[in-house]
Amino acid sequence: MIVNSPLHAYLLFTTSMYEYSFITQWQFNAPVKDVWEVIYAMDQWPDWWKYVKKVEYIKTGVNGDIGSIRRIKWGTALPYSLSFNTELLAVDTYKRIQGSVFGELEGKGIWTFTSRDHMTYVRYDWKVNTTKKWMNFIAPIARPLFNWNHDIVMKAGYEGLKKKIGDAG
Repeated sequence: MIVNSPLHAYLLFTTSMYEYSFITQWQFNAPVKDVWEVIYAMDQWPDWWKYVKKVEYIKTGVNGDIGSIRRIKWGTALPYSLSFNTELLAVDTYKRIQGSVFGELEGKGIWTFTSRDHMTYVRYDWKVNTTKKWMNFIAPIARPLFNWNHDIVMKAGYEGLKKKIGDAG
């Protein structure tokens, strides 16, 4: 392959995916069962999570919906949207939900739930790669914006979930 300009070289080498790793932590003055049930009911996310525009059930799972696939369309705080499929990989009721994603993002997410002193603590570990070429192209300079955007989307989820479960704290 002949590379005939610095821009051409840059374009060739920026087609690889960029990895993002996020940890989001939420706390609620509510029983873990209440928080779990709302997060587990992914099909209902558009009702309370501002940036979730649509959840489409693609494939039925087995044994507690393991292997089920949903397509989620997300809006963002920036002028773009994302769509990706999520597959439910593992469930430990009231403790953990693990899924993988593929489409405009690829990777894994794990929801972890703990309860202590009448409070519920939720941690979301999200490790994904971007597959949109334009995102990978501008990632070297736009990564801070993408990180900020993720934080805004997750904060909206937290606020929506607090309202949904009646946590005024």
